[in-house]
Amino acid sequence: MKNFFYIFILGLMIYSCGSQDRNLRSDRIANAENDTVRIANDSLEYEIIIIEPGFNLFINSIAKPEGYYSQTYLENKNRFLVQEYNQRARNPQRYNSNLYLQEINYDSNIDYGYEVNYLLYNYFVYFSRQYNQRFSIPTRI
Repeated sequence: MKNFFYIFILGLMIYSCGSQDRNLRSDRIANAENDTVRIANDSLEYEIIIIEPGFNLFINSIAKPEGYYSQTYLENKNRFLVQEYNQRARNPQRYNSNLYLQEINYDSNIDYGYEVNYLLYNYFVYFSRQYNQRFSIPTRI
C-alpha cells in the first residue's frame, strides 16, 4: 500500500509537469500571434506587417512613447536605415540571410504618416538590440 501511494504521487507529479508544458506551449503560440503588428492604409496602398516575437513587448515597455520623436526625425532615420537594411538583404554572402529576409519597400517621397514611421524606426531599434546588429545610423531609445 505504501508503494502504491508513492507511485501515485510520482505519477501525479509527472502529469502536472506535462500539463504545465502544454500551457507554456500554448502561451508561446498566443504570444507569437500577439507579436504580429499590421498597419495598412488602402488609400495609399501600403501595408506594414511586423512578425517578430517580443516586438509588442518592446513597443509597450521599452520604446519611447508616440510623440517623443518628430515625424521628420523618424523619416530621416528611416530613409537611411531602410537603405542600409536593403543593402544587407541584397548581400546574403556577407550578412545573415536568416536576419535579412527581404527588402523593405520604403519610398522616402511618400508621406506614410507618423504611426508607420514610428513603428518602422522602433523596429530597427528592436532589431539592432535583439540581434546585436549595428547600423551606420545610430538606433537609440
